[in-house]
Amino acid sequence: MAATMKAAVFEKPNVISIKQVPVPQIEDHEVLIKVKYTGICGTDWSIYTGKYSADKLPMIAGHEFSGTVARVGKNARGLKEGDRVTADINMACGTCYYCRHGQKLMCREFHQLGIHVDGTYAEYVKAPYDQVHVLPDGLSFMAGAFIEPVSCVVHSSKAAKVTHGSSVAVIGSGLGVLHGLLARLRGAAPVIVIGDNAKRLAVAKDYGVDVTINVKDGKDPVEEVKKLTGGRGADFVVEAVGTPATYEQAFRMVRPGGTLAAFGICAGDDTIKVKPFDLVLGEMTVVGSCAGVGQDWPDAMALIANGHIKPESMFSMVVPLEELEGALKELRTNPDLIKVFVSTEVSKREILSK
Repeated sequence: MAATMKAAVFEKPNVISIKQVPVPQIEDHEVLIKVKYTGICGTDWSIYTGKYSADKLPMIAGHEFSGTVARVGKNARGLKEGDRVTADINMACGTCYYCRHGQKLMCREFHQLGIHVDGTYAEYVKAPYDQVHVLPDGLSFMAGAFIEPVSCVVHSSKAAKVTHGSSVAVIGSGLGVLHGLLARLRGAAPVIVIGDNAKRLAVAKDYGVDVTINVKDGKDPVEEVKKLTGGRGADFVVEAVGTPATYEQAFRMVRPGGTLAAFGICAGDDTIKVKPFDLVLGEMTVVGSCAGVGQDWPDAMALIANGHIKPESMFSMVVPLEELEGALKELRTNPDLIKVFVSTEVSKREILSK
């Protein structure tokens, strides 16, 4: 194996360099993974623009990935070279108050692969062996690189505790499409997905959601949801955009006694206006979730491997590592793109769906 590898280094906000860097050296409890695909995530854009993790730069970003085990540390159990894998990107100390209470995402030493430490926009990445998951037989590498975002939606769905026959409104048609599908799989009805991208809303309909609302049509989505729910508002509302305006909209959209699932990530200093009066008298529940962790990963894999989630209709194209920066920008301007993957193993872009 060569001593260096090709990687996309986020040098500083708005600057990415493709360069040769040392191949990660693994410790005894780690494995080295040859990266096959990495999906571009909205978090990558936030890192690129300096909105998030700017203090960690320079860094190799990328965290939605799959690959094969290239090297195994001597204390790594249950894995061998050549295994097809992905990895839970969420790492914590394992011994603090939060870790011992099953809340590792709250750990003060919590860090994520490709967000706080070097990630997968590179030929190789290292990960603790106990974070690595072997892909089920028949699950493609590309689907394997989509497990991480599905795990996040699974985590949110568990937190919200959506019930059979309950109404669910999802604000957002990115990962919001998957929130709509998970709500449908939980037996919710009606399931409503709200967004501004006709192609993504069409995918939501293909996934079986009951109603889609395109905000570009000029109708007030809050009023439309109330019309669909007997004037009450939805039993469950998922905010999957991450802006103050859509969060305020979500609070107006949920019924008294209902649940709001906060999923979209705003800027750290963003604020919203909420009436405590409505929270108290309305006995509203608000639950937050920020990442898929632990059992969420095998649960996400099972849903994909058994065909309950068929993500291929969301896969738009694969680009070489050298086109990462351009693809990040193109995702912001081209409404036809949904999920774009990056690979060091391709030399030109490959269109997957139109």
